[in-house]
Amino acid sequence: MTTTRPRNAIASQRIADELRVAILDGSLVPGERILQEELAAQYNASRLPVREAIRILEAEGLVSIVANSGAWVSKLDLDECVQIYKIRERIEPLALAESVPRLGTRQLEELSELVDAMAAGTDVENFLVLDRQFHLLTYSESRMVSLNQLIERLWNTTQPYRRAFSIALGSERNWMIHAEHKLLMEAIKRRDVDEAERTVLGHIRRTRIELEGRSDLFR
Repeated sequence: MTTTRPRNAIASQRIADELRVAILDGSLVPGERILQEELAAQYNASRLPVREAIRILEAEGLVSIVANSGAWVSKLDLDECVQIYKIRERIEPLALAESVPRLGTRQLEELSELVDAMAAGTDVENFLVLDRQFHLLTYSESRMVSLNQLIERLWNTTQPYRRAFSIALGSERNWMIHAEHKLLMEAIKRRDVDEAERTVLGHIRRTRIELEGRSDLFR
């Protein structure tokens, strides 16, 4: 027993890590069923670590489990996605305010590099990765662990719709996103917490308002 449990825990984490990547990069799409038997065969594992991996992802908002039925990649409708963005408008400025005074020089340099990389790139998938890294890094020095975990869960849940929205937005509108990132970066560098809060709130709210008119992304 003492060796089985750690082995199962390692296998569960490995399976969860790979499934998380597949969901976040769009290989597994919202509403797609996750078959435990196929995963067990794919990873040469028993059903136990597969079930635990699915529970890990459920806690992160990436998977929905229906009792006596199975597991699916989490799916939202437009109203649910809009509600999540409204929550983000309230809680992310708080996380930012808690984090900004504690961000170190190396973190500020990394944030600036991410802003420049986003502005220079054209690939949607790369932008999504960098954008996530940028925003979560701005919150990383918040000592409110539960808040940061909630923010990451909400980002996970809305990831497929951010991808669809970014593709639909097109490069001609990307200048607005990059401009907001630069404004946010400048406020963070100045340690201007109030301005940083206002900027990130506006950044999220603008996306939410534009999403409200894009019911086609949720079919």
